[in-house]
Amino acid sequence: MKAFLLFLVEEIARFHTSILSLNDSYEYNFSDKELHFIVIGVIGMAVLLLVHPLFTLLARTDHIIVISFIYVFTLILVLVFAIEIGQGYSGSGTMDFADITSGVNGFLLFFFIFAIIRAIIRGIIKLFRGADDD
Repeated sequence: MKAFLLFLVEEIARFHTSILSLNDSYEYNFSDKELHFIVIGVIGMAVLLLVHPLFTLLARTDHIIVISFIYVFTLILVLVFAIEIGQGYSGSGTMDFADITSGVNGFLLFFFIFAIIRAIIRGIIKLFRGADDD
């Protein structure tokens, strides 16, 4: 997980540098805020165009839990990064990728346990409902 997050940060930094280079090369002179407005707007719409059909399919096939997981996992990522940045900014702790991966792994473990318990309960319910149909 740490390697993935570091890779992601490096790729974002590389992309950021490329955007700044394009801005300078073509002398557009967009401000930092204007570049954020354009780039985040484009990325947001691209993600929406990819995610919406996937979520529509998941909703139609009764996989709402997957949608919930993706949503919560995204919030967890934002939260753990915000906590680490906050600790670094306020001096109340150290910014550490190990803390981020530990927090995300905690969520994944708790979700895995939840999924197993949910599957067992759904299996039992299905078993008893199936027995009533005979």
